[in-house]
Amino acid sequence: MRIVIAGGHGQIALRLEQLLSARGDEVAGIIRKAEQSDDLREAGAEPVVLDLESASVEEVAESLQGADAAVFAAGAGPGSGSDRKDTVDKGAAVLFSDAAVRAGVRRFLVVSSMGADPAHEGDELFDVYLRAKGAADEYVRSQEALDWTILRPGMLTNDAGTGLVRLEARTGRGPIPRDDVAAVLAELLDTPATAGLTLEVISGSIPVSVAVKSVAGN
Repeated sequence: MRIVIAGGHGQIALRLEQLLSARGDEVAGIIRKAEQSDDLREAGAEPVVLDLESASVEEVAESLQGADAAVFAAGAGPGSGSDRKDTVDKGAAVLFSDAAVRAGVRRFLVVSSMGADPAHEGDELFDVYLRAKGAADEYVRSQEALDWTILRPGMLTNDAGTGLVRLEARTGRGPIPRDDVAAVLAELLDTPATAGLTLEVISGSIPVSVAVKSVAGN
């Protein structure tokens, strides 16, 4: 498969790029800064320099031409203000999904956040973030031309992955290594029967492949 990942230099994205390229997939990662290119090449991905805050839908669709799947893993990051939660966590996700529709890429994965909700209340920066992610998820779910799956991880850690998760519509809160989130995304890409699902994931006791097959109804 050819897979294009938005936010290609993110911590989960780099792990996913390594997994996909190691198994023989062709991977491209969209990045904002050219100086991040070497990190992507090291992970086995082709860097595509494109700023999702200023690019047109046509420019992004061009980067998606010929792809079998798209993954939105971009984020404004913990040091950003509320404006960038809106332009990246929401705006870039909307743009990337519109571009996927335009490019005819049906399979579309979103790395969201547990608790994402467009109606989430509160004035803290994290509340703004959860509203932005929730609005983005809602927009993606409205796209009939996309076979979308939305993944909402619990608290992300840099611990070594265990390959064991709990993956359900509702898991409750809990931690999960970024390694394991990337492994779940790779498995979801191989499991089109998970289209139309919004899933939460935390560390658990079930092997990733079994957990994904289970939510897919297999």
